[in-house]
Amino acid sequence: MEKLRNKEYWSPYLAGAFAGLVLVLSVWITGKYFGASTSFVRSAGLIEKIFSAERVGQMEYFVKTTPKIDWQWMFVIGVLFGSLIAAKMSGTYKVQAVPEMWQEKFGSNITLRGIVAFIGGIVAMFGARLADG
Repeated sequence: MEKLRNKEYWSPYLAGAFAGLVLVLSVWITGKYFGASTSFVRSAGLIEKIFSAERVGQMEYFVKTTPKIDWQWMFVIGVLFGSLIAAKMSGTYKVQAVPEMWQEKFGSNITLRGIVAFIGGIVAMFGARLADG
């Protein structure tokens, strides 16, 4: 692990190699690539199904792909808990609304940070769904 601002981080090369290994194993075992965007859409479908199962059943997307909890959904949950465990173990975990890097460039306005993060998430999710991933 390398030191950065007096904290230990994994080498990005090692982390990338592990991610590549997981990708190869997922294709080999399941025949599918791992990803997160489909899981977010299915989660939205599951939540909406609670309020209106009939409406979800009529949506074109969910007619061909039933909203369900599957291995990809569990993968996303695993990423959440895995990253939390990794941050705790490395001693780098801390709750902070506005990261230091953001504060240095744009100030400490939490509303601005939230808006930009939300828009960035929309753009990333749109691109991922556009690419069918």
